[in-house]
Amino acid sequence: MDIRIEKTATPKQKPTDESKLGFGQIFSDHMLIVDYENGKGWFNARIVPFQNLSFSPATAVFHYGCEIFEGLKAYRTAEGNVQLFRPIENVRRMNNSAERMCLPQMDEEDMLQLIEKYVEVEKDWVPNTFGTSLYLRPFILGIDETLGVHTIQKAQFLIIASPSGSYYPEGINPVKIMIETEDVRAVRGGTGYAKCGGNYAASTRAGHKAELQGYSQVLWLDGVEQKYIEEVGAMNVMFKIDGTVVTPGLYGSVLPGITRKSCIELLKDKGIAVEERKISADELFQALREGRLEEAWGTGTAAVVSPIGELSYKGEKYTINNFEIGETTQWLYDTLTGMQWGKTEDNKGWIVPIK
Repeated sequence: MDIRIEKTATPKQKPTDESKLGFGQIFSDHMLIVDYENGKGWFNARIVPFQNLSFSPATAVFHYGCEIFEGLKAYRTAEGNVQLFRPIENVRRMNNSAERMCLPQMDEEDMLQLIEKYVEVEKDWVPNTFGTSLYLRPFILGIDETLGVHTIQKAQFLIIASPSGSYYPEGINPVKIMIETEDVRAVRGGTGYAKCGGNYAASTRAGHKAELQGYSQVLWLDGVEQKYIEEVGAMNVMFKIDGTVVTPGLYGSVLPGITRKSCIELLKDKGIAVEERKISADELFQALREGRLEEAWGTGTAAVVSPIGELSYKGEKYTINNFEIGETTQWLYDTLTGMQWGKTEDNKGWIVPIK
């Protein structure tokens, strides 16, 4: 795919204190845009200065939520090289989300090329400190100018980027999670496996309630019986019970996380048994009461691995592993971050270097 590049005439001042980057508050100099029309396909790929978008008030995305997005990172190694972690998995998940939301899909190689070229242009925005990264946000918008509900005829694929600070500036510490028993996130046949804004908007109320009670995130139960564990607010979740790692299976209502997939592969390589299946809250807390729940953690792009130290369920609070990070959790975090920031060898072929 041909990509036109228009460099900004007024580059922004890059942050000098990387300990204060935060997340999603600062944006790089450029953005990528590709147009789509039904019958014509994707065209007019360009990297242009970061700017506001202009759409009609009748644009479909404003009324019917026809949008999807992805999240991945560019990392800088100690030698100064820039690299991506398994970007083809983000490409494939984005196309799966597009299929579910009836948005146009894109050829895998084309999308990967767009991501790599964009990072190449913005590579000076990748911060240098270990734990920091350039967060990449690809997204697709349905931009038909009509109030009729129908298959999208026009769309745009975009990428913006934000230099982001370390998720654990003071060290990796366990978090407190509240199991939600009223609201549900998704149901089988719905959009739970797609990365679309509506899923996150619908989760905000429960997340706010948990925050008011001192919990960092919500752990969702299934939307039918409200019995089976599904995922944490912005992460997949794993439990180590009697030496076996158990994680909710992908039955259509759980986001197929790339960090989740990577953890499963690494655990199996290490000889640790992994079960992808249904696990009820009752089973989980029985294992906890009997001392068989050894560790619990969330997995996701932002945190990589986040140890869970406390679970709240129906007013009862349960501490996990003395509110300390477990051995397996720490190993996964060290292994994944070591590969992502180039501290350890990539023997899986997951790293994609940027020129």
